[in-house]
Formats: sequence, C-alpha cells, structure tokens
Amino acid sequence: MPTASFDYFVVFAEMRTGSNFLETNLNAFDGLACHGEAFNPHFIGYPNSTEILGVTQAMREADPARLIEAVKADPGKLGGFRYFHDHDPRVLDLMLEDPRCAKIILTRNPLDSYVSWKIARQTGQWKLTNVKRRKEAKAQFDAAEFAVHVGALQDFQVTLLNRLQALGQTAFYVAYEDLQSLEVMNGLARWLGGSQQLEALDESLKRQNPAPVLAKVANPDEMQAALAGMDRFNLTRTPNFEPRRGPAVPGYVAGVATPLLYLPLKGGPEAGVVQWMAALDHVAPEGLIQGMNQKQLRQWKRGNKGFRSFTVLRHPAVRAHAVFCRRILNAGEGSYRQIRNTLRRQFKLPIPEEGPGAGYSRAQHREAFAGFLEFVQASLAGQTSVRLDAEWATQSQALAGFAELGSPDLLIRENEMGEDLPALARKLGRMEPGAVPEAGPDEPIALADIYDADLEALIASVYQRDYLAFGFGAWRQE
Repeated sequence: MPTASFDYFVVFAEMRTGSNFLETNLNAFDGLACHGEAFNPHFIGYPNSTEILGVTQAMREADPARLIEAVKADPGKLGGFRYFHDHDPRVLDLMLEDPRCAKIILTRNPLDSYVSWKIARQTGQWKLTNVKRRKEAKAQFDAAEFAVHVGALQDFQVTLLNRLQALGQTAFYVAYEDLQSLEVMNGLARWLGGSQQLEALDESLKRQNPAPVLAKVANPDEMQAALAGMDRFNLTRTPNFEPRRGPAVPGYVAGVATPLLYLPLKGGPEAGVVQWMAALDHVAPEGLIQGMNQKQLRQWKRGNKGFRSFTVLRHPAVRAHAVFCRRILNAGEGSYRQIRNTLRRQFKLPIPEEGPGAGYSRAQHREAFAGFLEFVQASLAGQTSVRLDAEWATQSQALAGFAELGSPDLLIRENEMGEDLPALARKLGRMEPGAVPEAGPDEPIALADIYDADLEALIASVYQRDYLAFGFGAWRQE
C-alpha cells in the first residue's frame, strides 16, 4: 500500500536499541508490515525464516534490489525492514538515494545498548515475552570493546545524517525512550501515511534489564574510570573546515622502467624526488610518466604488477616556509602573483612589492612569514575568500583525497628519504640507486635564521591536524 509520500520504509537501528519492540508496534497497524532484518548477511528477516515475500536468501544475495522491489510490491501494505550498520552495504545507497523510501532512525544511549548486548550474549536471551523466564547476568565492561562499539555506531549515524542532508531528505527520529509513547507511535504511523491510530501499545515484549546501568555490570568502577577518559563532547578534536580534495591524478609521477608510483604532496620536495626517479630509470625528468588521467593510471597499475606507491611527508614548518618563499615572497616566476597582491593589499602582509631586495632583513622576513601563517590559519578555517591552495592545505587532507583511488602504501619523511627511497628501489630490483637530491636552502633567508619557539608554536597551531596525524615534533628537535 504505497502512500502519496512513500513506497516502503527502513528502520535504521542497531542491536539492543529496541528495534524488535518498534517492529512489533509497527506491525500492529493494519497498513504496515515490517519484515525484520531483511538484509542481515547471516539470515533473511529472522534467524529461522527462509524467505521474505517469496524471495529467498540465495535470491537476495544474487540481487539485493529484488527484495526491495518485492517489499514495495506487497499489496495492501506499506512494507519495510530493519537495517543495521553491518547489514548488506549494497542496498544502502539504493535506500538513501530514493526519496520514496521513508527513513526511520532509532537511537539509544550506546552504553545502555552495549551493556544490554553483553548480557544477552551471556544469557542467550534476545527477546523476553514472559518476565518469569527472565535470565539474569552481569556484563563485564571492556573499555576497548566499548570504544569500537561506540565508534561503529557514531560513524554510521554521521553517515546517515550527512547523506540525507546532501540529498535534501529528512528522517523520522525515534529515541529508545520514545518507544513507550503511544503518541509517538501514532505520529510515526501518520508520517508514514497511515490513518489508523492505536489505542494501546503492544505489551507482548518486556524490557529485559530495567535496572540502572551501574547495577548491570560486574566491574562498575573500571567502567566509570574508562568512561571518564572518553571525550564525549569532542573537546580535543581538531576542527576541519578544509574542502575535500580529489586524488589529483595528473600530478602523479610513474616510472617508465621501475614500477614505482609517486603521489606528490604539494609543497613537498617534489623536484628532488622526481629527479631521483628519473636517474633510477636513466631518463630525463620529463621522460617519466606524468599528466595521467584515472583511466591511464589504472592501465599503468595493471601493466606493472607488484608496483609500489609512495609519498613524502615534509615537516609543516619547512613546508610552510618553502611555500611562502617560492609562491608569496618571490615576485617573479613561480609566484602566485594575484594572491600575493591580495595578501599585501587586503591582509597587509608586510612583503616588498617588487620582492625582497638587498636591505631585506631577518626581522622583516620573520614578521612576513608569521603574517603568512596567520593568513593560512584563516584559510584553513574557511575564513577568507582567497582559495585554499594545495600548497598550504594540510598534508592529511591531501592523503584523504589520494584514498579515493588508493592511498600510497609507503609514507616517507623528508628527513629519512635519503635512506628509505634507495631501500625501496632495491626492493624493486634497482640494486644501485643514486643518492636522493636534497632540497636547497630557501631564499633569500633560511628558516633556520628566523626559527624560534614562538614561531614553532604558531606553526603547530596552524597545522595541528598534521602534527597530530603524523606525530611531528618541533622542527629543530627532529
């Protein structure tokens, strides 16, 4: 019985969130039919069932969309099912992208659901219809296990939220505590397009563990200590306002003889690495494979079985200073002239209009570099109209973009590439690789000439994502 708004519905839930109780009450409405965990990879609908609406588990595995079509076609009913984060991922996009699929999102305090799950695993009792048959047990709280449990639930909830926002859709949210509300259940039925209203909720299922959560665990002190260390409100999370970046395939560099693929991080030691790769293959740098599209990249990978891919991480202090000198301070070839002029005019960056001259001092250079870092900090926070260029974007965001087509299998630090790159070459059969060229000093003034603790603190503040992601310490200490 498709309605004017929906053809079918899905209840996004998790184990021990009350989804059985919600399903029982949905099925109490004449025009609704919930078919259990339709896409559980281990059974279809319910542990002892063999099919749903004539679709067997084998048929569902071969064509999951077929089961959705069967649910939609069920005459006289608006059908649906329950879906957990570990159910068949092939149907998630089908449901989310279909505005005719009604989304119901059932949530519960993750600690309560975790403890309930632990008790059910001990007792083997997953449903309770007769209180006299209730089995008692206490859960053993495991901090690492709970962290995994919470992470999986939160990741899935964020995925649902973000996808529905991007698709311009909304869901009907039901909390575990709402399940005892007749008004909420009737409101849900109206939202689904039904006209029938219940006079009372189904009472066949009983709450299994009504005691306070501290009374339901065998090690409450250990649990409280573990929970106290959790950052519930993400107080220590580093905000990320950077736009997502694609894999930037045209910038990849591949060997013509050695099956080696370099995924450059902009602002890094690209020239030296490319020069080393060219020497490895006895060609000029322009003789390496560059400017590929995604199809050509896939062809190269298929033609080079056993290839290795890598990138080189540069310390944020060195990277930011090199980019500042080459792109912003420099007024000649290679500079970002338009951005340079904007930074001088609007952001009052104290750099000479025609570039640094003979009288340009270390004090001026430090002040200008610090001003550039403050601009980068605003740029990373999305607070400027100037584009966030890849050369001063975080390296962690660039690596996330690489992941779309495959992350590099080796991350090499610039200060270790003199050893690591030749070692990698030897693994690929190049037993006498040449030395890796070192980057020359920045001009006109080297970072070492202006570096101090205050500047390090500013850089660490600007690039806190990279410091945290890659474990960078103060530059002079590395």
